[in-house]
Amino acid sequence: EPDAALGNGGLGRLASCFLDSLATLNYPAWGYGLRYKYGLFKQKITRDGQEEVAENWLEMGNPWEITRNDVSYPVKFYGKVVTGSDGRRHWTGGEDIKAVAYDVPIPGYKTKTAINLRLWSTKAPSEDFDLHAFNAGEHTKACEGQANAEKICYVLYPGDESVEGKILRLKQQYTLCSASLQDIIARFERRSGGHANWKDFPQKVAVQMNDTHPTLCIPELMRILIDLKGMSWKEAWDITQRHWLWLICWFTFVRTMAYTNHTVLPEALEKWSLELMQKLLPRHVEIIEMVDEQLICSIISERGTSDPDLLEKKLNAMRILENFDLPSSVADIFVKPKADAAVDLSEELEVPDEAAAADAEDELEENDTQKKEEVDQEPVPKPPKMVRMANLCVAGGHAVNGVAEIHSEIVKDEVFNDFYKLWPEKFQNKTNGVTPRRWIRFCNPHLSNIITKWIGTENWVQDTEKLAELHNEDLQAEWKAAKRSNKIKLVSFLKEKTGYSVCPDAMFDIQVKRIHEYKRQLLNILGVVYRYKKMKEISAVERKAKFVPRVCVFGGKAFATYVQAKRIVKFITDVGAKINHDSDIGDLLKVVFVPDYNVSVAELLIPASELSQHISSAGMEASGTSNMKFAMNGCILIGTLDGANVEIREEVGEDNFFLFGAKAPEIAGLRRERAKGKFVPDARFEEVKEFVRSGVFGPYNYDALMGSLEGNEGYGRADYFLVGKDFPSYIECQEKVDDAYRDQKNTVETTNELKD
Repeated sequence: EPDAALGNGGLGRLASCFLDSLATLNYPAWGYGLRYKYGLFKQKITRDGQEEVAENWLEMGNPWEITRNDVSYPVKFYGKVVTGSDGRRHWTGGEDIKAVAYDVPIPGYKTKTAINLRLWSTKAPSEDFDLHAFNAGEHTKACEGQANAEKICYVLYPGDESVEGKILRLKQQYTLCSASLQDIIARFERRSGGHANWKDFPQKVAVQMNDTHPTLCIPELMRILIDLKGMSWKEAWDITQRHWLWLICWFTFVRTMAYTNHTVLPEALEKWSLELMQKLLPRHVEIIEMVDEQLICSIISERGTSDPDLLEKKLNAMRILENFDLPSSVADIFVKPKADAAVDLSEELEVPDEAAAADAEDELEENDTQKKEEVDQEPVPKPPKMVRMANLCVAGGHAVNGVAEIHSEIVKDEVFNDFYKLWPEKFQNKTNGVTPRRWIRFCNPHLSNIITKWIGTENWVQDTEKLAELHNEDLQAEWKAAKRSNKIKLVSFLKEKTGYSVCPDAMFDIQVKRIHEYKRQLLNILGVVYRYKKMKEISAVERKAKFVPRVCVFGGKAFATYVQAKRIVKFITDVGAKINHDSDIGDLLKVVFVPDYNVSVAELLIPASELSQHISSAGMEASGTSNMKFAMNGCILIGTLDGANVEIREEVGEDNFFLFGAKAPEIAGLRRERAKGKFVPDARFEEVKEFVRSGVFGPYNYDALMGSLEGNEGYGRADYFLVGKDFPSYIECQEKVDDAYRDQKNTVETTNELKD
């Protein structure tokens, strides 16, 4: 069956690996998600670069899922909040839909445990079908409610540049949170025998929020507990006053929720317009405002009021609500005393002379003119009121973790430094991982059989520390044979998918991941262009002596509206079209872009890889997981000290990792130097850009792409991701890769350093 179109890149795949490990370790855990009908998109590569078409993974049905029409929950949007006769707030009116469960069992490895992945599909209640309109011939109007409900689960990450797109994204996030929490609470109550003790809830339930997309779990749990389960803020506050617990609702979600930050990129630290959220989720805005006020009180209590200016600065940075006035309960702290405007009339007044009077009159006229000009100017618009979802996650979770050692330090030192100083005990590291069941045992059976033979047991699949026992020269020969077998498989696949023929005796150099400027596929392909240019400048005999044959494979999707990323895809395919048809070069260099990269493609590429590129700008890749998959399959990495690269390098040894580039602590200073015009680009970098601009790779105008690497400031300029800075050390490191590949015996020895 086709790959399930449920997740975009590493984060979705990481969730799958978590489920596999949880089941194998016999944990009672569930996964929740949306059942996207069309997924992200299916990628096609044409002469114009990347084109997107809808996924069709559900066209023939999904044989693994179980439709649970008996498990559905109401989800509300819009409406208004009113105070009932009981004094409670009630969310009424608006648009109601149903979330219906589809269950996918996740079996553990060599265990009787199978856990559940519950996916939600959305539809409108039957009563929303307008039968009168349908019979009157107004068929579209009659089905409007159903169409609005169903489209929530059509596409993963729908474009959000329009207001409609933003509303749809927020609907998706709330549907996931509301349906999942209602389900969790229903099971908790059922297992409690109808007598739920809510103080036990955080001991029985843990909800992990992956990035900020599920942040609405926090106000949604609050809403359910207060509005539907009858808890009050007053009751909870009485408990807090006795210094036993925080207010019960606050305590409940704080102890229940935890937040994983997966990236330092601004787009992942979501902010939502208050106006939009108030319109779509009015009750949740009320709760968020209360949580924000609670957070403000906590900050003031911890920091004190001795320095009001500093305190106000901290509050502005840490509040959940951005560009909001302070609540009246604390506003008085920041009222500045007015200057004493009283004049002592008993003092003698000097009578000005005529010249001084004239000067004063001129000054008054000048002031009047200035005031008139100020009135005529356009008023400065107020910044929009926003809800900071990441701040809500940190405030509302009992733990906050990064996903690699270096990333977790950046989270503490930069991204959430103020929160770290307030609650240092909340912050921790949990380096990502991948499942060896899929990423060695299943996808690389030839290598798996060799490992089992030499270790003498298959237990390594569950205990990967046993891989450290693999040291034997006979093993190396068998390992080489397995690698070549995998390369031959990949040669056939590349021919089928792209039409390009490549030689299995060349080095297979692979970079597959989401296309993004910070992941620096552009650095890789510019390195390839430099290599090609140098090849063309020397004779055929010199070429063969100097360069190791190499097949450079790229794969990954650029987001549909990410123009620069799509330019990079176009550039890679243009470079490939030129080099792959150059008879002077032949099998010495090939460039292949694999369309529609997914898990099934990865299962062919990774076992055949010999060099894998993980070359993000230092400090910008939270972890990466493909680096782990490549390393597990006996592949050497070239990369920066970023994400999990740091820990992989520590495990395999510095001699078995090709390191280059600036380090994370240097990045901010390098950008400041660039802004001051102090950066001097390497002559080789200038040379390769001019070569691209010469038109050798076709008629497409690459000025915008090359221009992003130039200048010292401005949007889309100034080489923010330091491609030019790292280019010299990158190409010099690639020369070391060639030298190592020539020494096959040493290369085989280094690839035996397999770690999970």
